[in-house]
Amino acid sequence: MPTPQGQLPLTGERTVPGVSRENYWFRRHEVVYRWITAQSLATGTVIEAGCGEGYGADMIRATGTQVIAIDMDDAVIAHVRRTYPKVQTLQANLVDLPLRSGTADTVVCLQVIEHLWNLDEFLAECRRILRPGGRLVVSTPNRITFSPGLGRGEKPTNPFHVEEFDADQLVARLTDANFTSVQMHGLRHAPRLHDTDVVARQVHAVLSDEWTQDLLDLVAGVTVADFGIGAITPDEDLDLIAIARR
Repeated sequence: MPTPQGQLPLTGERTVPGVSRENYWFRRHEVVYRWITAQSLATGTVIEAGCGEGYGADMIRATGTQVIAIDMDDAVIAHVRRTYPKVQTLQANLVDLPLRSGTADTVVCLQVIEHLWNLDEFLAECRRILRPGGRLVVSTPNRITFSPGLGRGEKPTNPFHVEEFDADQLVARLTDANFTSVQMHGLRHAPRLHDTDVVARQVHAVLSDEWTQDLLDLVAGVTVADFGIGAITPDEDLDLIAIARR
């Protein structure tokens, strides 16, 4: 799929703005960044672990917060530096962060942990770089979104995911990593998308490379208003959002 000039190509592991067929996923991610900033959850020195295209780090930075965007991919870092020059960047492995212990007030990690082979090591690094009382904010797909019917530890249907989680499992992983005061929230469709089966239709379209015009129109018209974030509803939430303290 072509992308606008100067834009990062789609890989299946990250979303980018400005691509009509990708608009649903971009807006679904954007609403979480907007919620984080509206709730003042990203304060002080903020580390975004796995920054991807960089739009989220720039949204956080626009609130007046110092943000360091971290990614392992050199092409990603080059793109972020070019596209969002006010965002500080650092190329690094997420399980070996070149940061002093206790230097971060907040770590934000959205739609990343499902891709990690060594999640326990990453969580240990997050805890190390956070100051006492610092906050970790994580989002990840609820397992029922892409892999309904599969149990814990089973290989996800999504080929780019190493592991997918349910809400109780995510709380347990964070607690086992010695984070405290874990709060869970869920992202779900607002009424306009409730009965559209938009996720399954997009997955089928991507796999078959057959997009119907009504699906293209639906996806292109999605906005942040088509999603809501609230108290956890395990059997309905599309994405899980966890907030924990060091």
